[in-house]
Amino acid sequence: MRTIKQIFLVSWALISICGMSLYAQENQTYILHTIEKGQSLYSIASMYGVSTKDIIRLNPGSDDKIYAGHTLRIPRNVSNTQEETYHTIVSGETLYGLTKKYGVSAQAICEANPGLNNLNFRTGQVIRIPTPEKEVQTSDLKTDTLGIQGPVRPRCRDMHKVKRRETVFSISRKYNITEEQLIAANPEIKNKEKLKRGTFLCIPYPEEAKAPDPVNPPTDKELFTQSQPVPQKLGTLKAALILPFLPDGSHQGESVRMIEYYEGFLMAIDSLKRNGTSIDLYTYNVGSTLQSLKAILTQEELKDMNVIFGPLQQQQIKPLADFAEKHQVRLVIPFTSKDNTVFQNPMVYQVNTPQSYLYSEVYDHFMRQFPHANVIFVEAKDGKDKDEFIQGLKDELKARSIPMTSVKEGADLENLKVCLKKDLTNIFIPTSGSNVVLMQTLPQLTLLVRENPEYTIQLFGYPEWQTYTKDYIESFFELDTYFYSSFYTNNLLPAAKRFTENYRKWYGKEMEDRYPKYGMLGFDTGYFFLKGLSRYGNNLEQEVHRINLVPIQTGFKFQRVNNWGGFINKKVFFVHFTKDYELVKLDFD
Repeated sequence: MRTIKQIFLVSWALISICGMSLYAQENQTYILHTIEKGQSLYSIASMYGVSTKDIIRLNPGSDDKIYAGHTLRIPRNVSNTQEETYHTIVSGETLYGLTKKYGVSAQAICEANPGLNNLNFRTGQVIRIPTPEKEVQTSDLKTDTLGIQGPVRPRCRDMHKVKRRETVFSISRKYNITEEQLIAANPEIKNKEKLKRGTFLCIPYPEEAKAPDPVNPPTDKELFTQSQPVPQKLGTLKAALILPFLPDGSHQGESVRMIEYYEGFLMAIDSLKRNGTSIDLYTYNVGSTLQSLKAILTQEELKDMNVIFGPLQQQQIKPLADFAEKHQVRLVIPFTSKDNTVFQNPMVYQVNTPQSYLYSEVYDHFMRQFPHANVIFVEAKDGKDKDEFIQGLKDELKARSIPMTSVKEGADLENLKVCLKKDLTNIFIPTSGSNVVLMQTLPQLTLLVRENPEYTIQLFGYPEWQTYTKDYIESFFELDTYFYSSFYTNNLLPAAKRFTENYRKWYGKEMEDRYPKYGMLGFDTGYFFLKGLSRYGNNLEQEVHRINLVPIQTGFKFQRVNNWGGFINKKVFFVHFTKDYELVKLDFD
């Protein structure tokens, strides 16, 4: 019994020691990530190839709320260290210093981090360090073309027989090696001073002398300049569309929208060609399956594209993005905002803004537009579609000490009036974007405005309100209404009128009455990227922020999500229905 008890205690002690060792090791193997505006736990996890649970485990409470400017510990694991490691730049570090520390070239670091440059190489930035290419050692086995092993260099260049009174020091001096090298080659030596006469010692080859660090190492600016590709103009641009143009089972509506997108895209190419831009366009009809995409990716000409637009289906994004990265082809994803490929792939441009980034931009613009607000949330009876947006906005308002309160949907005039403040701008925000909530809210708010002219009252809402504009336009004007959106067009503006008329002439039909209008989306995306490529060539990624075009419907403000990932579109408009019956699109820088 005693033996069993002792074994149990020893086993428990070993488990405890192992557990403590593992915990300590985990605390030493994490990346420090500084949270940026718009990043969510999901997007950060996607950047590093870990799960949100992994992050929460190292950062208790992060599942509740994370804040821009704070740091998170990101665990290292097999998936995010297999081909590269991540490094958080600390104060005083230089690009040259990192090349020495990790044994990789400055060019390799720059290629692994296309978003890194001399201006943003600063403390707190996380960058990818590629795995050094395995150097061929002279002691490795060498094989000629016939498969016969070449000569193998022996571990010892000589064997020395110890003589009387010889020491480690004297022998190492004789062969021009260090004492440490001699001991490393002969680990049986226990005492440097006493060597047994007659024993044989292995004399290793001397280590190659390392080149001393230069007195004046190259600056970050010099290394970045040397490592970045030389800007080159492109001749004839090659662009491809990979979209479901033909009806596929129950996806009839999708093909109609894609055809309209393609028609708008053709109009963009026509405009560019009239101004001297040479473009070759390749179109591919893809079905809804992965197999249909794989068949297209076997086409040799795709490898030579400057840019690919597509796909529509979520499941096709990753394989198409992998193809684009392998062959260094830009991939513009015009539709979905829910894919995370952009966080790991530098060739991806995501036009439709991911929700967390979109909301962050809206909060920022809201605070700038309404610095003296009194916010009143109209709590919807049904519908949780805006819970995340509302919670984030409440957090921002609280952080800036902006007053806010809530009323229930359908509240009478007295309850609404109690919430008003004379010295502030009273902004009502429904907690749902649905048509039903808007229908219930507008009549009471309209009466409130009419009966209380001494108060400043406004309404703020959502992109889907564009769909209801025809039904509620009078109320929108009377309530001095705003809504946010990343796409909007005023059909009365000259550019929109001209495009609509030209589309009708080209195709003998009207665009579908939906938002966004896919014909305009095709024109805007095609014109933006092809114009950018014709102007900046292979330097588009460094100059994309300088493309200053006025789109018909879709705004563009592309920024890299991190130093090694792709670009997301952060453009947000506020659309304002003024009391003077003017429709204004507020464009924020």
